[in-house]
Amino acid sequence: MNSNEKAANYKPAKDRVKDLKLAIYRLQKGRAHTKETKVTIAAVAREAGVSTALIHNHYPAIAEAIREIQGRSSRAIRDVKHQDLIAERRKSAGYRQEIEALRAKLASIASINEVLLDENQTLRDKLKERKVVQMPLSHPRR
Repeated sequence: MNSNEKAANYKPAKDRVKDLKLAIYRLQKGRAHTKETKVTIAAVAREAGVSTALIHNHYPAIAEAIREIQGRSSRAIRDVKHQDLIAERRKSAGYRQEIEALRAKLASIASINEVLLDENQTLRDKLKERKVVQMPLSHPRR
């Protein structure tokens, strides 16, 4: 195969983009030569007479346009996932703050509990001793 025959198989990028856009248009309008009904990268490639790899590797804007038509644009999906991640991070930060507040409250309650347990033990010891007489307090306990 000489270089003239090889060059005859290749189209300039401008012409190829035009062919791909026309293939997309024909698929959308239901006038595809290949009788395809869905707009997919494979369908556009068959309609334009190229490989899917050519669209993915050399025409990423066309591939993205096809994904947008399908409703699954990689940018849109990425943006939605990013927003979900931000929302989950906010929730997580709120939960961490709540956990810290509950831990502080638990420490306070545990301290009060220890004081009450000690006081309870003191009162039990007083009840066991017959010689111990409780004196009335001059000011009430809190």
